[in-house]
Amino acid sequence: MKIAVLKEQADGERRVAATPETVKKFIALGADVAVESAAGATASIDDAAFAAVGATVADRAATLAGAEIVLGVQAPDPASLGGLKSGAWIAATMNPFGDRARIDALASAGYEALAMELMPRITRAQSMDVLSSQSNLAGYKAVLDAASEYGRAFPMMMTAAGTISAAKAFVMGVGVAGLQAIATARRLGAQVSATDVRSATREQIQSLGAKPIFVENVAGIEGEGSGGYAGEMSEEYKAAQAELVSSHIAKQDIVITTALIPGRAAPRLISDAQIATMRPGSVIVDLAVEAGGNVEGSVPGEVVERHGVKIVGHRNVASRLAADSSALFSRNLYNFLSTFWDKDAGKPVLDEEIGNAIRLTQGGKVVNPRLLD
Repeated sequence: MKIAVLKEQADGERRVAATPETVKKFIALGADVAVESAAGATASIDDAAFAAVGATVADRAATLAGAEIVLGVQAPDPASLGGLKSGAWIAATMNPFGDRARIDALASAGYEALAMELMPRITRAQSMDVLSSQSNLAGYKAVLDAASEYGRAFPMMMTAAGTISAAKAFVMGVGVAGLQAIATARRLGAQVSATDVRSATREQIQSLGAKPIFVENVAGIEGEGSGGYAGEMSEEYKAAQAELVSSHIAKQDIVITTALIPGRAAPRLISDAQIATMRPGSVIVDLAVEAGGNVEGSVPGEVVERHGVKIVGHRNVASRLAADSSALFSRNLYNFLSTFWDKDAGKPVLDEEIGNAIRLTQGGKVVNPRLLD
């Protein structure tokens, strides 16, 4: 069994799908591992580090030759997989709802595409969940980005020249990224509040020392979607939330939005009119900018200013911490494949629950039910 690790080709992608740590573990399972030269360079891993643990370091063609599993962070361009045999697995994030043409091309080429972002959120798959591991780092980095753009200090400071008030930070969306954003902003000394459509997050917010901001006694407050994600809100709830947020956001210095709904455009949480109520110098970080944005006027890959407020829309935030995000992503991939490793077969054999959830293509066809609706 040969596992190939490719150098990422997507613009701005700095991560790599394996590290010397996970390569060593794959070899211990009995696999041969080939790594494309310079695959880890942008994540501070040189070729020598991979070679030192037993990997073969080669050009792309030699890396793909004879491989049965290809590991990636983002799905590779099918045209770049020359020499990879039909039936090979490709395990990576696939963006199946936003890049259907790539999925169709992978199917036509006969590859079995495994979308790591569709990993079910069940207890036994937690260690395989790339969305959680990467969102955790994105939530942390979002606060650092806000602090970098904010022209004032985060903590309260008492000096002989007078007192500096603590920054007020508001986190919208309390998933993995939101929880880490709350914790990081608190560590930096900000006064933190947070909101979510899922009422169950109230205790999580409080446990981190932040103030929960919730609409009360309105239908739709539960907001629970499938797999632990937020779902759609009722119209009554949307109206009540907009009113509550408008009054609260006007008092905030930092706002971080993290709301995503899988397979759909990100919900709009902050309007231009609401931005206009914030004081000049405030900062908004839109972590959903690549999915359409939670913030009106946010621009993917740019920091823009509206009404004196900076709106940060960095792409691929986890990749901006490439060494750590690669370490976590690669462990997710190892945990996934090693869990299903069949010693007799010398390769992983997926079960139905997880296999059917993440498998997009097989036998030349798109097979995932979520793409066939």
